[in-house]
Amino acid sequence: MTYELFYWPSIQGRGEYVRLALEDVGAAYRDVARTAAGMKRMMALMDSPRLKTPSFAPPFLRDGKVIVGQTANILLYLGSRIGLAPKSEAARLWVHQLQLTLADLVAETHDAHHPISVNLYYEDQKREARAASRAFLKERVPQFLDYFHGVLGKQRYLTGARATYADLSLFQVIEGLRYAFPKNMARIEKKRPRLADFRHRVAERPRLAAYLTSDRRIRFSTEGIFRHYRELDRLS
Repeated sequence: MTYELFYWPSIQGRGEYVRLALEDVGAAYRDVARTAAGMKRMMALMDSPRLKTPSFAPPFLRDGKVIVGQTANILLYLGSRIGLAPKSEAARLWVHQLQLTLADLVAETHDAHHPISVNLYYEDQKREARAASRAFLKERVPQFLDYFHGVLGKQRYLTGARATYADLSLFQVIEGLRYAFPKNMARIEKKRPRLADFRHRVAERPRLAAYLTSDRRIRFSTEGIFRHYRELDRLS
């Protein structure tokens, strides 16, 4: 069975967390909107009056007759099917909890450069974005990364010896924050060395390493969630 992932074709965004999971295990999948007429298919599916479980927005995943939306929900569905989630219910819920916490951090990252409205350009809220980014980098990023640094402890991965989809998502968040705020992240990571080791460990997973250097991996840009604006990365 080939999974079908529906997401915007030119940005990593929230769809990237699903891509990382599928790529890491070598699962067969089709990135639909990046194929010919794929955008038309995606929009038609979103707007279909016959679909009983429509998604508010991409990403969503199609597995035969099953359609699942929301990144964390997609990963919860995929995790046990592709070997990136534990077997017990309690352990699966713990991984899901970690993923939802990462989703909170991702949302706050976006709000740092778009603190007023997603419907306004960054240039229309630059002053507010500078204030939001200062607070985000001073308070929220250290709080979130302290939490994951503590969960990781001396383990290889967040839940022990085996990687889960939450590990791949944490890797993506670290990569995104490094792109968006390289100066501040260099400072923040110095006090949390286990996260840097963890990031390298995940990046060296064979299939993931191949994906990260391939043309399937969309590059970071100022169109996605993690955006680099030099004026927002000033060291306070």
